[in-house]
Amino acid sequence: MKQKLYQTVDAAVADVPSGARIFFGGFGGAGFPNNLIQALDRQGASGLTAITNNCGSGDGELGILFKHGRIRSVIASFPGPHARHFQELYTAGKISLELVPQGILCERIRAAGAGIYGFYAAVGAGTAVAEGREERVFGGRRTVFYEPLAAEFAFIKAWKADELGNLIYRKTARNFNPLMAVAAKTTIVEVEEVVPVGSIDPEAVVTPFVFVHRIVRAKGIHNVVKA
Repeated sequence: MKQKLYQTVDAAVADVPSGARIFFGGFGGAGFPNNLIQALDRQGASGLTAITNNCGSGDGELGILFKHGRIRSVIASFPGPHARHFQELYTAGKISLELVPQGILCERIRAAGAGIYGFYAAVGAGTAVAEGREERVFGGRRTVFYEPLAAEFAFIKAWKADELGNLIYRKTARNFNPLMAVAAKTTIVEVEEVVPVGSIDPEAVVTPFVFVHRIVRAKGIHNVVKA
């Protein structure tokens, strides 16, 4: 079996190319793969498409990638009031944004992981979100078609992994991370602890090892929301 454990976050992201499409887990200040994000910034890939719930807090979370011009386009549900680097770039017309309702963002990611080629939902019907999308009426209710969202890479954070890559999460840090892990071609996870195979109760596993490709233990940067 291919070795999944990486010694450093920099090694784990070394081959991410410019122009890549990347999931970034996290919700508010919880569950962001901050160490991987910082490593990607040092690596220098640019022209990235970020699929995420929100777009950073100051220089924290995804903020550093926006600050240094690494991201070209964003698919998100809540860029956030503290995402000043994103806001500056967006106002200047330097990045594009596809705004997606939060539940729809989750379902589009889940659909990609499940091999579903799209779905209809009433959410967004008759609003700017539906512009350019197919609409149909079911049972007298207007609906909008949404395609799945996949990515080349997923950067996620878990609490603990075994050496195969079975993952468990800590409380609300679970958020988008498990969905993104399943819908990416290559899933890279930073964890606080790596344990021997068999140490995690199978009933506690949230993300099975088959969806995890790279694991790195990292404790350097905490999930702290900054203005």
